[in-house]
Amino acid sequence: MQKRSFLKSAAVVALMGALFGGSALAAEGPTVRWRLASSFPKSLDTIYGAGETLATRVSSLTGGKFQIRVFAGGEIVPGTQVLDAVQSGTVEAGHTFSSYYVGKNKAFAFDAVLPFGLTSRQQAAWMYYGGGLQLMRELYGQYGVINFPGGNTGTQMGGWFRNEIKSLADLKGLKMRIPGMGGEVMARLGAVPQTIAGGDIYPALEKGTIDATEWVGPYDDEKLGFYKVAKHYYYPGFWEPGPQLTFLINKKEWDKLPADYKAAFETAAAESNILMQAEYDAKNPHALVSLLQKGAKLHKFPQDVMKAAQVEAFKLYDEEAAKNPSFAKIYASWKKFRASEQAWFNLPEASMESFMYSNRVK
Repeated sequence: MQKRSFLKSAAVVALMGALFGGSALAAEGPTVRWRLASSFPKSLDTIYGAGETLATRVSSLTGGKFQIRVFAGGEIVPGTQVLDAVQSGTVEAGHTFSSYYVGKNKAFAFDAVLPFGLTSRQQAAWMYYGGGLQLMRELYGQYGVINFPGGNTGTQMGGWFRNEIKSLADLKGLKMRIPGMGGEVMARLGAVPQTIAGGDIYPALEKGTIDATEWVGPYDDEKLGFYKVAKHYYYPGFWEPGPQLTFLINKKEWDKLPADYKAAFETAAAESNILMQAEYDAKNPHALVSLLQKGAKLHKFPQDVMKAAQVEAFKLYDEEAAKNPSFAKIYASWKKFRASEQAWFNLPEASMESFMYSNRVK
């Protein structure tokens, strides 16, 4: 028994050494140089940093033979055109947010996030073990692209508002920067969604061109300075309960890679996927305190807003499933998995968190 355990452990160690040491697999490997287009600016170091983490780890795992150079949003293509760039072969890889591409097919939202959908842990469970990755690869395959989970921010904040939202009626006519499916839900509530690039949001808020904006959370929001022109900071971002980022690779380029380089990429992508949220979870609490000290006013969305938004969200999904076969196929899997996950999380997770957060130790 002990001998078998030892041999099994030794085999694992040898395998890990071959993979993570890098030198063995790189000795005979080809030199590969890729370009990766990010959708994000370098100033957002955590979300942009996932691409850098990937590149660094791939290089180390292959003894420097597989090099990936990361370009910030706008350096090669605009941030919302990364899928197109990867599909066309302009770049070999990309790091993006798939909700940017719901104009092509709303089913891309499942690879990112849907309002009142899966939390980050639930999204990871669906992707890795619930069939989500396979379903999304069928969709991306139509574009000549292969995808890997590439990070998560955790549940986002609800954004910055120039005026307080006291009830559902206050959303009527409100001009808000909010893209994707979240924007469609807000439109159904009477708001006027706007799609504005990150660098243009602050001046739009300052000039009154828009009345509100969502972004990510305290760490990134503080950098962009929204608190200076829109004091009311809302939560939760019901449209993004667990937004996943994605690495995209041109399928023809992927197929050219040796098997060990593919393994290196997959390992690095999984590491990047985990580390992003860990970093946000560590940095957001401190940034929130800083924002409150600078005058931000924290509010919870009114219940009538939350309830109406949830109703409209699932009406939207049912309507889309009725006319979009790709959406319908993925939605069936996603909805079933969501129900199962919520039933489970409602027991140990929700009860434990509810007790701890309402009975804090001084």
